[in-house]
Amino acid sequence: MPTPNTRLTTFLDNCRNRIDAELERQLSSAGNGSERLQAAMRYSVLGGGKRIRPALCLAAAAAVGQAHENAIVPASALELIHAYSLIHDDLPAMDDDELRRGRATTHIAFDEATAILAGDALQTMAFGWLAEAPGLVDQVRLAMIRELASASGHLGMVGGQAIDLESVGKSLTIEQLEKMHRHKTGALIAASVRMGALTAADVTEDQLAALTIYSQTLGLAFQVQDDLLDIEGDTTVIGKPQGSDLARAKPTYPSLLGTAGARDYLSQLLESALASLEGFGKEGDLLRDMAGYVVARTH
Repeated sequence: MPTPNTRLTTFLDNCRNRIDAELERQLSSAGNGSERLQAAMRYSVLGGGKRIRPALCLAAAAAVGQAHENAIVPASALELIHAYSLIHDDLPAMDDDELRRGRATTHIAFDEATAILAGDALQTMAFGWLAEAPGLVDQVRLAMIRELASASGHLGMVGGQAIDLESVGKSLTIEQLEKMHRHKTGALIAASVRMGALTAADVTEDQLAALTIYSQTLGLAFQVQDDLLDIEGDTTVIGKPQGSDLARAKPTYPSLLGTAGARDYLSQLLESALASLEGFGKEGDLLRDMAGYVVARTH
């Protein structure tokens, strides 16, 4: 039997290969529009990345006894939404970042207008892919579209980004900080897990409830580790400027709890995420592995 580390490494490698192949296939057949726009879209989507959200989608499908085939397109659609959000977050009007994944951000590599349009195009493309996702009945496709729209819109990721921008230079309570990150980061992570589970026609409400708790807790853990990496990470490893949150006076978990307190909280979140999977047998092992990976990652 493979060790958890070997199992996770194999899974993540396979996931990246399958998702990248699907992204390449779909983007290559995206039509004959503006070549510059298409180049910016490809630059943003295919320029690296850990593919954590697609991996969570595939791992959740496995947790409810489904093969990965029916989850590949939904997982790829999640990556499009993630890529679009990074393009827009990096813009001068937002976080004004010039480095992402170890190379120039999209608006630097191209220009601001092209970057905005590339993000817009990727966002709408994601829903088009879901509407035609193979191997799923219309009811499931509709449920996934609803899930992704809620997670990425004003009640999810976009709403969280708005709160983030409004909070720069302000003192937040831990409750206010968590509200922001449950929207900005956690909502799309939760959608990733729930969409993977929805590939199973016989998924139960109890299973969805447990996976929702897992994913929401993991979303917070992801952000706590992100905040720690911002103060402890190496720019050449994390792929973006170290200390950028501190430089912009953004509220973070270390700034509220201290570094040691943030690490303690991260351990508590990991324990809670794992506890939510107690009702799953070995089929939930990939989700358990992913939780450990999220809190121990270095970039």
